[in-house]
Amino acid sequence: MANNIMAQNDTISLQEVVVTGSRNAVDVRHLPMTVTVLGREKLTEQYQPSVLPTAMQQVPGLFLTNRSVMGYGVSTGAAGGINMRGVTGGAGQLLVLIDGHPQYNGVYGHPISDSYQTLMAERVEVLRGPASVLYGSNAMGGVINIVTRGMHHDGVNTHINLGVGSYGTIQTEASNQFRSGRFSSTVAAQYNRTDNHRPRMGFEQYGGYLKLGYDFNEHWNAYIDADITHFNASYPGAVTSPMYSADQWITRGVVSAALENHYNNTSGAISVYSNFGRHKIDDGTANPDNPTQRFFRSKDALTGVSWYQSARLFEGNRLTVGIDFQHIYGRAYYTSKQTGEVLDTPNKQSGKSYRNEIAGYVDFRQDLLDWLTIDAGIRVDNHSVTGTEWIPQAGIVVRPLPSGEIKAMASKGFRNPSMREMYLYPPSNEELEPERLWNYELSWRHRICGLSYGVNLFYIKGDNMIQTIERKNVNTGEIENYGLELEADYRIDSHWTLNTNHSFLHMENPVVAAPTYKGFLGANYRCCKWSVVAGLQYISGLYTAVGEKEQKENFCLLNTTVSYALLPNLTLWVRGENLLAQEYEINLGYPMPRATFMGGVNIHF
Repeated sequence: MANNIMAQNDTISLQEVVVTGSRNAVDVRHLPMTVTVLGREKLTEQYQPSVLPTAMQQVPGLFLTNRSVMGYGVSTGAAGGINMRGVTGGAGQLLVLIDGHPQYNGVYGHPISDSYQTLMAERVEVLRGPASVLYGSNAMGGVINIVTRGMHHDGVNTHINLGVGSYGTIQTEASNQFRSGRFSSTVAAQYNRTDNHRPRMGFEQYGGYLKLGYDFNEHWNAYIDADITHFNASYPGAVTSPMYSADQWITRGVVSAALENHYNNTSGAISVYSNFGRHKIDDGTANPDNPTQRFFRSKDALTGVSWYQSARLFEGNRLTVGIDFQHIYGRAYYTSKQTGEVLDTPNKQSGKSYRNEIAGYVDFRQDLLDWLTIDAGIRVDNHSVTGTEWIPQAGIVVRPLPSGEIKAMASKGFRNPSMREMYLYPPSNEELEPERLWNYELSWRHRICGLSYGVNLFYIKGDNMIQTIERKNVNTGEIENYGLELEADYRIDSHWTLNTNHSFLHMENPVVAAPTYKGFLGANYRCCKWSVVAGLQYISGLYTAVGEKEQKENFCLLNTTVSYALLPNLTLWVRGENLLAQEYEINLGYPMPRATFMGGVNIHF
């Protein structure tokens, strides 16, 4: 699938070919959903080790919580919550994919932001709005699909990036890509660490990625890949309630294998994948003289098999059918620090440490006229605990101009409750049902004379949201959000490009980490050996607490990266963040650092 991602030039603009909204490579002008594409050049121009900071800048409606220079962490006090239009990935309502494979595990069922590293990404495709027809549970708010790197021409490419900066921060990355005939490989590794700007807030990370591919002939190819990250993190607690010895040792990874076929009228793939996680957490203590006596541990995973085939039955048609199977399993427990023995754990998981999910889906797209496309899909999803769910979607695309299109979409999203919500800790409830929402959107996109812009209106209505009421998880919450998203890119000349995006969000029931306004203005300048990337981001009405003690934050961030090609294969770079030295919080009680700087060298040969 990833090998077929390409760009098509015309006299107006670069037309994007995407896979996330359809499983097969298709011109985004024929899809009714809203998709933002970030290529590798965009992902690497600021020398960020993670894809998420760039995605937050470039994708309207997407917001990421943070608390430090580097590292998001897990458990109490963690950051890295991904929020789309007021629907949060911290609750598992937004899905991260790697090559179309879901990235969540058995017990907690949500993404871990420290896992999504730039070293493995060829591009990132962000679908705003439900994608549950194709991707099932957790895709109710949207998906972030990381398409992994591949080598497409014979030769060897090696990149090394080294950087140091504020608060003892170090980021390093090395990658090698090789292709000879039908065989290709990508190998990458990284090491990052920082003391961060507060005591007892250190972070250290090791990561690696491997992908091996083989083309049997022009129609069939296969690949295997593996991605793993391990990080050690500490958190100091909120400034008003400091914590001690709150440490985490986390390992997350995924291994997958796929066999793909590509013909003129049909394409598809069968793949197997396994996500795994090992977590060891010291919850910490408010009294350093009274340390905790146990570690929280969990071992959990998700193993899946996915098959789809897409075919053109007749002119202008595309039919995609698929089957997904997931075996979701895990175990959470405590161990004694002194003896290592397993302690009693307040859960109801006995005999229920796994769940199975099987689903089938059909998506039908038809170009009725040169200027009109319709799309409809449905998924039937059976979960071994919560039962069967039907998920439909429908959309239409009208192209009144060769360079512009109007899109309308109605889609259902859902999320099955996680093991934690059903079985772990006293609030658990074995009777929970899936969360559900409907999303409606209308958009206009146009390209003319180097300018590309889009306008998107959306309305979200959801119920059955899982909330904790009187120490019990129940399906009582509701979502009713609506908003407006704007985006534009303009290439002034061969040296200057500008881009901007804005999102306005109204929530009937506000949630934490969802700003009512997010705006970004970026400028890129390239001339001779110099490159400058600057971005100004303004956040308004960011909820850091809701309810009776509601709190909001407003702040403006200026980030700039400057690079200079000292030699043909050697580039020097420096990156400054929060150059206006703003004082602000994203997580309540965790002040963000003032101005920080990183500098380094990028070597490629």
